[in-house]
Amino acid sequence: MLMPKRVKFRKQQRGRLKGRATRGTDLEIGDFGLQALEPAWVTARQIEAVRRVLVREMKRRGRQIIRIFPDKPVTAKPAETRMGKGKGAVDHWVAVVKPGRIMFEVAGVPPEVARTALEQAAYKLPMKCQVVSREETEL
Repeated sequence: MLMPKRVKFRKQQRGRLKGRATRGTDLEIGDFGLQALEPAWVTARQIEAVRRVLVREMKRRGRQIIRIFPDKPVTAKPAETRMGKGKGAVDHWVAVVKPGRIMFEVAGVPPEVARTALEQAAYKLPMKCQVVSREETEL
């Protein structure tokens, strides 16, 4: 599972998911990409699930590029615990994704294989996504 090796602060506040992505909105390496249409937190488990779907659908051909990294800690208190006594321990890690962000890219496979792989991967994510290609973005 993806997580930072070390962080400056152990716990973070939740923050707000507003606005559109300003960086990471264009395809960099791949020919096809999966772009977020809604804001969401994507957990490390969801990123790993998407990676496995891409590997399986592409039959280990081509290349997949993960453009997001879970660097935000999410805390949780144990079940049936009374209020108070401070903030809970770090439970899992998430990547903050805003609309317009390219999360995954695929290169080196035929267009129909890339599209089906990314469409299958979109089912594993907690937001609406669209498949974008290099030809569409250059217009």
